[in-house]
Amino acid sequence: MWARAVDPWPLMLVTMRSVRSGRDAGAQLPLELVVVGFMGLVGLAAHLTGIAVVLFPELAALSQDVLLRPRGEWARQPAHLILAPTITAVFGLFCARRLHYGVGAILLIVLFSLAVIRLLRCSVSPAISAGVLPLMLNEHSRLYPVAIFLDLSVLTAILMVRKRYAAVSQAASGGEASGEEDRDAQILDAMERAPRGRYWLVALLGFVLAAGALAQITGLRFLLFPPLIVMGYELFGHPEVPGWMRRPVLLPVVCLITAGMGVAAERYLHPGFLAVMMTVLCSVGVLRLFDLHMPPALAIGMIPFVMEHPDARYAASVFCGSAALTLSYLGYQRGARRSTRQAG
Repeated sequence: MWARAVDPWPLMLVTMRSVRSGRDAGAQLPLELVVVGFMGLVGLAAHLTGIAVVLFPELAALSQDVLLRPRGEWARQPAHLILAPTITAVFGLFCARRLHYGVGAILLIVLFSLAVIRLLRCSVSPAISAGVLPLMLNEHSRLYPVAIFLDLSVLTAILMVRKRYAAVSQAASGGEASGEEDRDAQILDAMERAPRGRYWLVALLGFVLAAGALAQITGLRFLLFPPLIVMGYELFGHPEVPGWMRRPVLLPVVCLITAGMGVAAERYLHPGFLAVMMTVLCSVGVLRLFDLHMPPALAIGMIPFVMEHPDARYAASVFCGSAALTLSYLGYQRGARRSTRQAG
């Protein structure tokens, strides 16, 4: 799609580009509030049932993306939106119940999740997070994949309503989008498609191996927090996306802020569903402040609500892990450019 990269930072699932004008931001505000309300209801369900995993962290990221972009890559795959994370959740739970936490188990789940995404011919990368999360949390409840299935089924039903509304709105406006909006949509869709490139899988697994080994040695499991693997998948797998990430320092900074807000809200705000809503709302506010479209930031803020005794170590681990991914990709891209010049 794109002839060349024009910047040293060609991508992030963290869509770090100014993709919204002031008018667009105003139009998206009601939808962002729907995401906040939806996550609050899910948080309330988790509170009433006493089943924390009802609050699947990636649900926040998925709901923001598909509701704000009803014609986007993930939103065009409603069946896979439910199926892929549910399958990987079943396998992740199986591994969590039978294997000890370690880098080998993480790699096994990641490989299985990648195989599911490939076999289904889908691009729902948060399925990787759904698979890894039970091992990270030492979650053994058989209700975990059931909760994910129900969560995503409700989200898909809301998405269908959103699609109908979007179709009516587009027909009323003449069905035309501006050139800038169309280009933004192409960039985001390219980022969410199946990975391309020669060595992306080696780079991803190498990063997971190194970060996972460090997490195992130090006991800081969330040095390799599940959304980070999703970000790595999107990052290493899409070298064709043009260079519109000119501020790589924002990745670990935004991750640190949303992780910190999640820890603080879980500890100091009650009841829990209100803390969930405030975390999502503040995370959306941070993304608006930096003018970013970064769905994983919402998932990072949700993880403290499903882990035991979240504290400052979680936020610090998130910062270190995301900084390591930033540096790893910069090195990967530099090597790729060198190989391209030598081949030329």
